Amino acid sequence: MDGLLIDSERVWFEVESEVMAWLGGTWTPAHQERLVGGSLAIAVDYMLELTGSPEPRAEIGRRMLDGMVERLSAAVPLMPGAKELLTGLREAGVATALVSSSHRRLIEPVLDAVGREYFALSVAGDEVSRTKPDPEPYLTAAARLRAEPRRCVVLEDSPNGVAAAEAAGCVTVAVPSVLPIPPAPGRTVVGSLRELTPERLSSLVG
Repeated sequence: MDGLLIDSERVWFEVESEVMAWLGGTWTPAHQERLVGGSLAIAVDYMLELTGSPEPRAEIGRRMLDGMVERLSAAVPLMPGAKELLTGLREAGVATALVSSSHRRLIEPVLDAVGREYFALSVAGDEVSRTKPDPEPYLTAAARLRAEPRRCVVLEDSPNGVAAAEAAGCVTVAVPSVLPIPPAPGRTVVGSLRELTPERLSSLVG
């Protein structure tokens, strides 16, 4: 979702910077890069490691979620080509799932803004026991779609997400946002969602 479907990495940076300032620390792009594609729990632990703050983990997580929900509820900036690809997949009758490390609270306003009709289901980071780079989120989505992982094409923007998709045995397309993702055997790398069509995705599963 973040950095792939919606242009939210810059929004995360704003929220993380505010929370870090409240904790008495500073936040830089290099810090954010450490967290791309990761979970909220990992972000909270990293902030505590940097600041040594005594604030409760739950309060830090709440402030981050509140900040993101407020911003996403006001505006959800789609990545270039996202709406066109979703529309094409829907018209082609392709079942699509939204699989994110973000919590359900953040996914809901995005589904409202983008259109729930585009997604057969969604899997949130707080609904699995192990989030990306573990394959559990994608295996969960595939099972709910009643689809074999090898017949599922995953679009990902982060190394963590790519690792999760490949570990699940899914066909993987990388659309890097903040961090570079190199080509690899069985992996397709594109510069934008604009380069993808339902026909191209279908060709990847043979």
